[in-house]
Amino acid sequence: MYKPIYMNTYLLLSLALLLSCSSVKNTAGNESDKQLLSDVEILSSDAYEGRKTDTKGAEMARNYLNNRFKAIGLKTFPQLQGYEQGFSFKTSKGEVNGKNMIGFIEGKNDKVIVISAHYDHIGIIRNEIYNGADDNASGVAALLKFAAYYKQHQPNHTLIFAAFDAEEMGLQGARAFVANPPVGLDKVIMNINMDMISHNDKAELYACGTFKYPALKNYFYITNPNLKVLFGHDDPKLGKDDWTNQSDHSIFNDRNIPFIYFGVEDHKDYHKATDEYQNINKRFFIDASNAILEIITNIDKERDIQQLFHEKQRMKKQ
Repeated sequence: MYKPIYMNTYLLLSLALLLSCSSVKNTAGNESDKQLLSDVEILSSDAYEGRKTDTKGAEMARNYLNNRFKAIGLKTFPQLQGYEQGFSFKTSKGEVNGKNMIGFIEGKNDKVIVISAHYDHIGIIRNEIYNGADDNASGVAALLKFAAYYKQHQPNHTLIFAAFDAEEMGLQGARAFVANPPVGLDKVIMNINMDMISHNDKAELYACGTFKYPALKNYFYITNPNLKVLFGHDDPKLGKDDWTNQSDHSIFNDRNIPFIYFGVEDHKDYHKATDEYQNINKRFFIDASNAILEIITNIDKERDIQQLFHEKQRMKKQ
């Protein structure tokens, strides 16, 4: 379905940034990797019945995420029911009830970065379970990994960890979050979204969003030479190959909130019953999640991300 645009442009940051990247890499050891894979394996097992919104499988996934959020120590927002943000929407078959899972880690300032991944998938079709290991148990497992890391390493920005429901039914969970956010949208300076980050045979992970916000390229220094993080799939001229509107980050982009979407290109198991844990690329997935964590940390060290974007836009207009 997708065709790549290969941009091998990596801008080196300062020596201090290099050292901080190494610190992140060294912290993400074997136990973190084991937990990452365990989270994917559990969420994409047959017991969860494909995690379709408003089903028993989705409820099981929420219970699992609730326990993991608690174990990590994520804070809850007082206006939510624990970690749950309920919402409903209408379809041709009637009303559907969804629930986002939302927690946060307080930063050294009140500016917010939303880190997101959808936990729903498409359920059971013709008696086959569509387990969605790559789509998107992988993104949720990475979200949990990042939450555990930042719980031990306080970020500069406040980080909201949002496991969205009903992405497969039209980005409904992200819509509900942005329509009724637990913090003012004026405080949300960025969305980092993961959707399908574990299945690629060429060690290629795409980052979508730098076409609109080229200043973000400054933060894409990673320490793993075996992984290729590529820019692309975000030029509106690409048509169906433009991923800007193809996952939850689209709803943030509609509000002109800067975003990065991490994902892989379409593969043979996409939206098939074969999207199983045994078919993901485990080494690639570990490398991809570690690289995304490095990039988030690079961004979090920027004192005034909003000013950086505004300055770049001002210079662009001159």
